[in-house]
Amino acid sequence: MIALGLGIVLGIPAVIVDNPDEGDLSTGANVAVQVATALGFLLVPLAVASGWGQASLRVALRRLGVRRFGGTAVPWMLAAVGAYLLFAGVYSALFGAPEQEDIAESFGPVPAQILLIVIAAPISEELCFRGMLFGGLRGRMPRLVAALVSALIFGALHALTGLSAVPPLIFFGFILALLYERTGSVVPGILLHMLNNSAALIGQ
Repeated sequence: MIALGLGIVLGIPAVIVDNPDEGDLSTGANVAVQVATALGFLLVPLAVASGWGQASLRVALRRLGVRRFGGTAVPWMLAAVGAYLLFAGVYSALFGAPEQEDIAESFGPVPAQILLIVIAAPISEELCFRGMLFGGLRGRMPRLVAALVSALIFGALHALTGLSAVPPLIFFGFILALLYERTGSVVPGILLHMLNNSAALIGQ
């Protein structure tokens, strides 16, 4: 909640300066708000993992799961992709294709869209929801429960972009938490998150 709150606070100046008419922000303001959100999801986990400044950035990143991973992680990554595609296929067959608001165009040129959606969002969200949230919860409750709780929060925070997309995102977050558990690194999850967002961006 602190990470989300910080992102909102950091984004408020852009909204005030933009002074939108009828609730529509300019491209610059949309970019600023998205950057602010990513910073909130990035800076708070780093602060928590560093003991609020007691440890170095390198130590904080390692505590958040930013570690090297070996070739043994590849089968788990492929299994994660397969499980997610299977769930997405079954979900679409039962309930129809999930619909999400197309926010990419609000960020302007394609390079800006790639930077914000394919790079910034996966890195900041994985450090926050898998590195910090799941990483903290798994020491206090069963691993599967911790993975589910972190995934529920991850999915719920995407509800504003489309309710029908929330269940697949919850499952995606759950799978990425288990991937982190199996590989000992959030980097495989970041890569799959980037792949997912790339596919979504191309599809839009």
